[in-house]
Amino acid sequence: MSKRYRIVKDSMGEVRVPADALYGAQTQRAVENFQVSGHRFPRSFIHVLGHIKAAAANANRRLKLLDPRVAAAIHDAAIAVGHGKHDDQFPLDIFQTGSGTSTNMNANEVIATLATRKLGGRKVHPNDHVNMSQSSNDVIPAAIHVAAALEVSRELIPALKYLAAAIRRKAHKLDKVVVTGRTHLMDAMPLRLSQEMGGWAMQIEKGIERVEGTLPRLAEVALGGTAVGTGINAHPRFGRVAAQELAKRTKFPFRPARDYFEALSSQDTAVELSGQLAVIAASCLKITSDLRWMNSGPYAGLGEIRLPALQPGSSIMPGKVNPVIPESMAMVCVHVIGNDTAIKVSGGQGNFQLNVMLPVIAYNLLQSIELLAKASRLLADKAIAGFTVNTARINEAMGKNPILVTALNPVVGYEMGAKIAKKAYAEGRPLIDVAVELTGLSRAKLQKALNPAKLTRGGVQK
Repeated sequence: MSKRYRIVKDSMGEVRVPADALYGAQTQRAVENFQVSGHRFPRSFIHVLGHIKAAAANANRRLKLLDPRVAAAIHDAAIAVGHGKHDDQFPLDIFQTGSGTSTNMNANEVIATLATRKLGGRKVHPNDHVNMSQSSNDVIPAAIHVAAALEVSRELIPALKYLAAAIRRKAHKLDKVVVTGRTHLMDAMPLRLSQEMGGWAMQIEKGIERVEGTLPRLAEVALGGTAVGTGINAHPRFGRVAAQELAKRTKFPFRPARDYFEALSSQDTAVELSGQLAVIAASCLKITSDLRWMNSGPYAGLGEIRLPALQPGSSIMPGKVNPVIPESMAMVCVHVIGNDTAIKVSGGQGNFQLNVMLPVIAYNLLQSIELLAKASRLLADKAIAGFTVNTARINEAMGKNPILVTALNPVVGYEMGAKIAKKAYAEGRPLIDVAVELTGLSRAKLQKALNPAKLTRGGVQK
């Protein structure tokens, strides 16, 4: 922006605003007051603010509260904001007033300037016209719900479905690969790799169910509650009409909150959604941990699979390749879980009639949604789809797995089974050789009983 300034007056006096800025005095005061982090609201949140202001203008026009020409100018200006045409006019730090009033006024001022220009200089006021029937106290909570609902339905759920489908496809290809199971990181009974990966896919699919279950509550928007939930200075039908306008524009079934006092004073639905995102993060952290263990080595680790080699893994050790995509996803998961903690604590700051942590809730919630969506596709494309299986290593480990003796319990009993397992492990010999020596059973009968593939039946309810 230019270093030239113009003088703007508000209720507190005069303030210098950059000459080419579309915003006004209240935004400029916030720019000066909140130089904290450099973190801005996600663009998705700013775009939703634009769509909310457009919906409000249409609602006020339909309710005959706003001159149709003024309403049309506000609507068009707000839609331009909603389409991201003025992102550079939203400079505010998220660590600002807890209601997000500064950012609401930022939107009001930008839209008022654009609408005034559209009307050839006829004054459109940011408070009296753009903010008509609204308060920051209902606009910002509504924007949190709208932005989260749209990002979850348009970005996160499709990305999670993409990841789950990639896991299922890979699992189907590897259905005949039998691997050593592990509990407590110790050898356990065998299972098919498809079964192990099917568990991963089910985790993601249940995560989808969880976030889908929250969508009906996200569809409730606070518009119409204004300052404290009573709807002061708003038409009694404004909340319903504005929600209808939003639903028509976004193709998402937004509706007025059932209780405005709850919608303004709490952020329980945002906390709920964040909790569901944290569960998904925990699921993905488990999956990436398994992938890293299975890929470990290539000689001193498990070495069961080989993830795609994407880049050199060391600045000092030539030839080293690391599991960078699972590591990237793991860091995303940890970050999302950290965001969840911040959101939970923020959700408890609904002092009387208003939650005063709205910007940080919006920032962390939308960031978590974006991170999980992007990282899920990355994990699917650059790790799941391309890893290969080291069947020789898997079969070698399976042949020496003393825990397979569990299958002989019904034949030789637990005590004899323990004796066989300990001897096989101590001598580093195949289990079946030791079982032949100690039980007197034929090798053919033991091979049938100890067939790893036959030991993997069950586990999934059809």
